[in-house]
Amino acid sequence: MTPGAPVVFCGYANLDVVGRVPRFPAPDERVHATAIDQLPGGMGANAAVAAARAGARAAFAGVVGSDLPSDLFLAQLDAEGVDTAWTDRSGYLSTAIVLVDGDGRRSVVSQDDALGAAHVARVADRLAGAGGGVLYLDGYRAAQLPAAVRPGVVLAVDLDGCEDTGVARAALAAADHVVVGRTRLTGLLGLSTADRGPRTTLVVTDGAAGWELAGPDGAASGPALPVDVVDDTGAGDCFVGTHLAGLAAGLPPVAAATRAGVAASLSCTREGARAAPAPDQVTAALDQLARTA
Repeated sequence: MTPGAPVVFCGYANLDVVGRVPRFPAPDERVHATAIDQLPGGMGANAAVAAARAGARAAFAGVVGSDLPSDLFLAQLDAEGVDTAWTDRSGYLSTAIVLVDGDGRRSVVSQDDALGAAHVARVADRLAGAGGGVLYLDGYRAAQLPAAVRPGVVLAVDLDGCEDTGVARAALAAADHVVVGRTRLTGLLGLSTADRGPRTTLVVTDGAAGWELAGPDGAASGPALPVDVVDDTGAGDCFVGTHLAGLAAGLPPVAAATRAGVAASLSCTREGARAAPAPDQVTAALDQLARTA
């Protein structure tokens, strides 16, 4: 991959309705929120913002509508330096209901969007025609991976949201880079790092326990940064966006994952799904870790 290659995020855009509650409600129970906010979100859009903040040439290639909420959503991405010219505006801006409890944990109910295989193929064609780069698909689009195979296009999949073991296994075999949470990989999907393809670099994230990488050049692992968690919403998106930005800049996968792990940890110290830190904050935290190791 040529350093400085674009990273195009083909995935969810959401309007997040975020309720901050002391604890998650039980069935038939009412819990009063301490705050309710409407914030921009969505896996693909959040990861694009994280990549842009990490210095990547990031583009968002999701599907939204032609209405005012979609205008505002894209304007917020533009303000972050994300190229929104790849976005299809023939659909609608979906909504996600997010509850964040007193310990910073989240629970999400999301609405499906209008992003299908035909759009994925068009984005892949455009990226290949522009000289190639990294194409990200979220876990809801993992089944559409074959539609994205093009010369010069590096395929990256975030399996968060994927619930089909067969689809996940195919993505692990065919994608260049895969990121997935350990609970989803081993618990929900019943898979392991041994299920990756021979050319696939797999990064398994595990919250406060850090991350594990398995790839063609071997295995590695890294810790998370110890932090006081305020809100872990979007931490996984921050990891993926920062990791892909590192790869696009020419970093080896382990170095990219190391920076991504620290960035994701720092994002948990702030509220909201787009709390990715600036590169100098990540570098300072890495320096501090090195001094205390």
